[in-house]
Amino acid sequence: MDDEIWMTAREAALHFGVSNKTIYRWIAEGRLTVTGLDHRGQKLFRHLDIARAELSTRTKAKRVLVPA
Repeated sequence: MDDEIWMTAREAALHFGVSNKTIYRWIAEGRLTVTGLDHRGQKLFRHLDIARAELSTRTKAKRVLVPA
């Protein structure tokens, strides 16, 4: 699609507030796939794919009541 947003690993890390290492860990874990390469040979990822990978890593926090 023409309206898709593509990002390098560095751009994705900055945009989603994670480290470059985290982006590459998501690739190794199979949560994120490389969609293409830019003119410099850097890996490119679709914004939607990165968002899905980030969402899949969230833990469902449970409320813990602490006495005051």
